[in-house]
Amino acid sequence: MIAIHPLTGMPEIYAGDDLAKMLREALETAGLWPIQENDVLVVTQKILSKAEGRMADLDEVRPSPEAQELAQATRKDPRLVELVLRESSAVVRAVPHVLITRHRLGHVMANSGIDRSNIGPGGEERALLLPVDPDRSAAELSHALAGGDGIAPAVVISDSFGRPWRHGVVGVAIGAAGLPALVDRRGDEDRDGRRLEVTQIALADQIATAAALAAGEGAESIPAVLVRGLALPPGNAPASALVRPVEEDLFR
Repeated sequence: MIAIHPLTGMPEIYAGDDLAKMLREALETAGLWPIQENDVLVVTQKILSKAEGRMADLDEVRPSPEAQELAQATRKDPRLVELVLRESSAVVRAVPHVLITRHRLGHVMANSGIDRSNIGPGGEERALLLPVDPDRSAAELSHALAGGDGIAPAVVISDSFGRPWRHGVVGVAIGAAGLPALVDRRGDEDRDGRRLEVTQIALADQIATAAALAAGEGAESIPAVLVRGLALPPGNAPASALVRPVEEDLFR
């Protein structure tokens, strides 16, 4: 049976904190230590970015002419728009109150994933950026959380994305280690013996969304979730495998 365990009671995270140590303590407090085979620890991007010092002070940002022009078009803070441009490789859409970009990691998302909610004191004049390399960070956390028996959890770094043509956000994986983030079922057969031709499963995204049911999106203060009881398929593919290449973008 699959069980979703929220990790509660974690303190505010600050730059330089030993996140692996804090997560282990939360797992121990929740009675979820030691790690078991096929455990997946889902860690929200927000606490990872905080621990890695990805906080930006808006008072120190000087908007470029391009940022000022985009800010006028989108009715957003020019300083925030400048940070968005620094984190992105392309602007996909800019209309009043909406700025969609292609992040340097390849994700197409609002505001390059920059967030100003639930970031602690002084949030009005600060903004939190995505981790520099969330796949690497996931691998480092997995290694650091290995138990004495050598069993390490798979780790998914989650964020909340909107989706084209649908309202609302869902959890997605922006980093992953210890599991195949994308499972390729092409070539398998369905129950009627028909060959699967296009089926690829975004396993890490599915896990991130399942964890979001427990973590919440507001003031729940649940920054990590342990998913236990999955039968993980073999293999190891990072979350970057989930990003569709630009040349396959059908809507440009």
